[in-house]
Amino acid sequence: MSFANAFAGHKILVVDDEPDSREVATILLEMAGAEVIEASDGEHGLAAAREHKPVFILADLSMPEMSGWQLLHHLKQDETIADIPVIALTAHAMAGDKERVLAAGFYSYMAKPLRPETFVDDLLKLVADIPAIAQTHTGD
Repeated sequence: MSFANAFAGHKILVVDDEPDSREVATILLEMAGAEVIEASDGEHGLAAAREHKPVFILADLSMPEMSGWQLLHHLKQDETIADIPVIALTAHAMAGDKERVLAAGFYSYMAKPLRPETFVDDLLKLVADIPAIAQTHTGD
């Protein structure tokens, strides 16, 4: 599979209050063919999820106003977007964090800082079984 079209035809929402982190994720996802929607906090992320219905959401856990935890809670309360997988991004990767994130209902988990050289491959491994992604890559 070519890196250049790994996410072609897919909308992906990136929610992070750190502009540098959001920019890195956006650039790499766009290079992989995705249409990226950005939000700088959970409230804007929730609105963007409702408007754009992305194939999945990358959300930082630690944000002011509305955290990634709160964003997930609000997404799950809205049946029109409750099934959108959310991947937690956190700089505070400690023992037990992954279990806590998964128990809360996140789809998966990635540690920050994002590593540009492996980000798309790492993300593809995490989302490979999301139906819309899996259909894109059948036969690869």
